[in-house]
Amino acid sequence: MEFQHELIIPNEGLPFKLFLFEGRNGNYVREKHWHTSIEIFTVMEGNLSFYINEVEYPLKAGEFLIINSNEVHSIQAPVRNETIVLQIPLKQFTDYFTAQRFIRFHSGNTSQNKTLRFTSEGTEAEQINAGSTENDSRMVFLIRELYRVYVSRETGYEFRARAVFYEILYLMVSTYRVTEVEESELKNSRRLDALSKITTYMREHYKEDLRLSGLAAMFGYSDAYLSRMFRKYAKVNFKTYLQDIRMAYAYKELLNTDHTISFIALDNGFASSRAFSKEFVKRYGILPGKVERQKK
Repeated sequence: MEFQHELIIPNEGLPFKLFLFEGRNGNYVREKHWHTSIEIFTVMEGNLSFYINEVEYPLKAGEFLIINSNEVHSIQAPVRNETIVLQIPLKQFTDYFTAQRFIRFHSGNTSQNKTLRFTSEGTEAEQINAGSTENDSRMVFLIRELYRVYVSRETGYEFRARAVFYEILYLMVSTYRVTEVEESELKNSRRLDALSKITTYMREHYKEDLRLSGLAAMFGYSDAYLSRMFRKYAKVNFKTYLQDIRMAYAYKELLNTDHTISFIALDNGFASSRAFSKEFVKRYGILPGKVERQKK
């Protein structure tokens, strides 16, 4: 079982992560990976292909794809494209879980599919309900608008971005959510859900003194079993994963505040500014003090 866990950290001050797909220049392959967050890919220009459970889902301009939580997928982008990626933390849907932190999205008329392709042009009719084209077009428009607002950074953009984002959430739960799930779907998700719960806890408590033994006891595992779980499903050990979380948040704080290096280090769970700087150089090749800050 060769696939990797992806760590997702929301954009500064916002309840989601939004960016242009890194494979926009083409000749790009992203190997099998998974994450707890829900992910929406919306193609503006060009095309790319997703592979989920060995099934190909090609996307072209004007189409979008919803990747569900704990869904192992890979991506191929052979040509240039412009694709907006919206990643939504699973906790945003807490009130709509069907069972065991479980939620799935699809077009409504093919409940056996966990992930479906939608178009804004009415194509792929076998996957779309009659009358759903309006909703699909609305989703594409909202994703475009969210990206436009986020990039413009005009006065009050945070409020507008949140308004558009919550309209996207409303459309997802009112139109594309699966209200009944089969045991087979639950079973496929359970194998990764155990680690998802642990990594979610780590992201929420990364500033604290987290230890493998403490987490193992908290979630009812032995130290050895939890260690194997990280190596098997995250492809890194526990310590590296924790450092990844701390560094991601520390880097954001470094870019967006005028806090001192020492404050940032201690604020994000590092033992000292020296330990933070050493890890920073290892990952980014420069000292944190050399980074150009982008604070408002």
